[in-house]
Amino acid sequence: MSGKLDSKVAVITGAGRGIGRGLAIGFAEQGAKVVCAARTSAQLDETVESIRASGGDAIAVRCDVTEAADLQNLYAQTRAHYGGVDIVIANAGGNFERRSVEESEIAGWEYTVRVNLVGVYYTCKYAIPDLKTKGGHIIVIGSGMGHRAGNAGSAYSASKAGVWMLVRTLAEELRQYRICVNELIPGLVDTDILTDAERPSDPALSLEWFKQPADVVPLALFLATQPLTGPTSQSFSLMRRDAQ
Repeated sequence: MSGKLDSKVAVITGAGRGIGRGLAIGFAEQGAKVVCAARTSAQLDETVESIRASGGDAIAVRCDVTEAADLQNLYAQTRAHYGGVDIVIANAGGNFERRSVEESEIAGWEYTVRVNLVGVYYTCKYAIPDLKTKGGHIIVIGSGMGHRAGNAGSAYSASKAGVWMLVRTLAEELRQYRICVNELIPGLVDTDILTDAERPSDPALSLEWFKQPADVVPLALFLATQPLTGPTSQSFSLMRRDAQ
């Protein structure tokens, strides 16, 4: 397969399902060599098999983003197979405690922050040495809930707000190495993270664009193909403007 990402190596976390799977397939269709990372091996294998069946190049690396050693292994495997990473998409995340602060369970609250914020920190931190050798792109999948208060739960909103500041800080730290760091806010996407209440009963009548994972690919591809002197420290959104 050939396309806009020929010869590029992309590491995508949370690639076993949802947005991550859509991005992995979409990037492979554009010629990228894709390293698919997630906790569930069976889902990862399905993503990789789908890419290879269409003529793409991908490998699966089981990875829990809350474990630093798993991220170190992820980039070691990437170097062993493809010689280093060009594009990192920190996509893995979740919402494991949606109740009010008063009613919340501490374990679920802390785990949400650990996956969404600490996991992104690990994903970016261990990619930096390879990216510094040639420049590249880090794309962090954020959320509108990190930019405004809402009813998704304080842990999710706080962790995504932390991600947005991490993007901005990383962009300043890495600018001199020609590494662009940006946040992509997908908005409402048809994945299993949504509760029944969050899922529109009639997508055609929804005020928010109810997207499929493949709908996120064009914006991610735009960011991944910008010059290394291009946009950094920015937030790019597929949400309605008044919903941000």
